Amino acid sequence: MLRALAHPVYRRLFAAQVVALAGTGLATVALGLLAYDLAGEDAGSVLGTALAIKMLAYVLVAPVAAVVVARLPRKAVLIGSDVLRLLVASMLPFVGEVWQVFVLIFVLQAASATFTPTFQSVIPQVLPDEDDYTSALSLSRLAYDLESVLAPVLAAALLLLIPSDALFVGTAIGFAGSALLVGSVVLPRGAVQVQERFVVEVQRGAALFVRTRALRPVLALNLVVAAAGAFVLVQTVVIVRGELGLGEGVVALVLAALGVGSMAAAVALPRLLRHASERRVMLGGAVLLATTTAAIPVALHSLAAVTVLWVLVGLGWAAVETPVGRLVRREVPTEDLPSAFAAQFSLSHACWLVTYPLAGWLGTVGLGAAAVVLAVIATAGTITATLLWPSPERVPSLRS
Repeated sequence: MLRALAHPVYRRLFAAQVVALAGTGLATVALGLLAYDLAGEDAGSVLGTALAIKMLAYVLVAPVAAVVVARLPRKAVLIGSDVLRLLVASMLPFVGEVWQVFVLIFVLQAASATFTPTFQSVIPQVLPDEDDYTSALSLSRLAYDLESVLAPVLAAALLLLIPSDALFVGTAIGFAGSALLVGSVVLPRGAVQVQERFVVEVQRGAALFVRTRALRPVLALNLVVAAAGAFVLVQTVVIVRGELGLGEGVVALVLAALGVGSMAAAVALPRLLRHASERRVMLGGAVLLATTTAAIPVALHSLAAVTVLWVLVGLGWAAVETPVGRLVRREVPTEDLPSAFAAQFSLSHACWLVTYPLAGWLGTVGLGAAAVVLAVIATAGTITATLLWPSPERVPSLRS
């Protein structure tokens, strides 16, 4: 799994990803606590709406931003996005109204909607070897886990010393570190490729997903991940503060359990995928997500039970998401890879755009009811993916 780190350029890019996501992890904890301070036990609806705005920024802003930055060097795009995110994170400690949270989250995620696809487009060029790229996918999964493991643990420690809104300062520091690290490397020459026709690329990519038998299940699996993940990310603060009556630090630690499971899966997956197909791993992860979400209503009054379930959600989440990149890379011709990745980016975020507000708004009716509805959605997605995935598991590319 560590072989990609032998490449100096990737090593610094990975470090940039780690520090930025660590800062984002602090912001995730701080945002949930801020929502609880502003709305009490209705924090789930506030946080669900804020996270839906995050997805809306990705869906709406990414095509526009892609056109704006299409002629710019990728390094300038990445650094500029980090600087904008730094500025917004610095403003978040001073908000006092819910609408201010929504505005700043939109701007922050608009910058991320520019940064993330650009960053992802660089990695295959930096690491052309498939094994190196597979290693990078697992390392990337580990980096995202820092957002939900080490960052919440760090947040819990910091909350012993500082108020929760000061956690946003850590977010700003993370983005500053990312900008400095990106600025320290030489990236492959060229502007942001393909992106000025982003909408066309998404449409072409979506058609590829529909036409390619081995990729059709990914569409349904995106919904499974979004259904299970949305409940965890939106309602953890309400469960811990409202249902269990525990403190801010416990919110951070329970969120960390999600990443513990995901990190464990990311460590195991490179070896597992040498012996098991993507189909078996990804569908197994989907089944785990659906059954775990269905078990949430009976665990709401036990901190230990909730923590265990969050670990299992992390395991299933990583098992579904981590192999997608290698599956796309193998099944799609090289010239169509930008279209396929653009489609996966937009379609997966569209699923979160639905499930985030659903998790928040249903939670105002009842946390158990919200979990049941999202479990039904996850189960439907799992069944659909199972029916769509061909057997035998490996089929020729682009065969209908």
